[in-house]
Amino acid sequence: MATIQQRKSEDGKISYRVQVRLRGHPPQTATFSRITDARRWAQQIESAIREGRHFKTAESKKHTLKELIERYIKTVIPLKKKNGAKQRAQLLWWQEQLGAYLLSDVTPSLIAQYRDKLLDGITHRGTRRSPATAVRYLAALSHAFTMACKEWGWIENSPMRKVTKPKESRGRVRFLDHAERSRLLEACRASKNSYLYTIVVLGISCGMRQSEIMHLSWPDVDLQKGRIVLHETKNGERRVVPLVGHALELLKEHESKRRVDTFLLFPAQKGQKPQKPINIRGAWEAALQKANIIDFRFHDLRHSCASYLAMNQASLAEIAEVLGHKTLQMVKRYAHLSEAHTSRVVESMNEKIFGGAG
Repeated sequence: MATIQQRKSEDGKISYRVQVRLRGHPPQTATFSRITDARRWAQQIESAIREGRHFKTAESKKHTLKELIERYIKTVIPLKKKNGAKQRAQLLWWQEQLGAYLLSDVTPSLIAQYRDKLLDGITHRGTRRSPATAVRYLAALSHAFTMACKEWGWIENSPMRKVTKPKESRGRVRFLDHAERSRLLEACRASKNSYLYTIVVLGISCGMRQSEIMHLSWPDVDLQKGRIVLHETKNGERRVVPLVGHALELLKEHESKRRVDTFLLFPAQKGQKPQKPINIRGAWEAALQKANIIDFRFHDLRHSCASYLAMNQASLAEIAEVLGHKTLQMVKRYAHLSEAHTSRVVESMNEKIFGGAG
């Protein structure tokens, strides 16, 4: 049953403290400035408890956000093969800002306040954090709350469900035009790094990420069937990449010169750790400079592959399959490049349905 006590502060303000006590459940208390609000809350809590909809909130008042984050870092982060270090750093930021708060006091409005602080923050590069970066910080905190809710029983619902994520940009679409591609490949072929040309061709031909290319091992490459099997990908799923044309010929030639002390296709130089991929940063930047290509990153080779696919009439679903995206959202940025193909499809459909009627 519920009891309501009227209280009067030193400045004369009246408040109402309501307590709901039901057998087998911890008491629930709250304070209101109006008696009608107190009665309404009491009725709602009593009904929720009787119907099994009310979580015993005692746990959320026992633990702080600092404790939640520390447990998550200790038990969950080690299980993450990718981005574990980044997520740990992101969670430590939240711990520094809000760690002292009890979980019961971490509200959506409080998180939103520090979301805005995050967006106004300056990175170590001297620039403001992008919306995409803020979304990653929020995602890390969200999963920690999810664990606390579903597995640890510390909270009833995640406050992140009511926090609006910053709107990310539409995504960068920077790809090499014909002249740039020719200059870059020529510069890579002339590079002192004998691997660079093959690596760049793989990036353009197969659309693989730099980390995927650099960690390729010979057991994952099937030159007879013309395919590469990627076991470790960003979305956690195995992906088969077609290996055809010039890229296939280059790897066949590359295999004849493969090192016997490592399975890696592009290992570090002799005398260094053979199980570590070679560092191509210096050679890559030198090639870009020699080819006079501005505002271009290695990841843009992946954009180039997707753009060429779109311009050669590949559907968005096909592009997503090649790049390894689970949804079409990430490849919609290339839709404008396939407008001519889309127009032909619509024209063909209308011709079949309506013929020459007009």
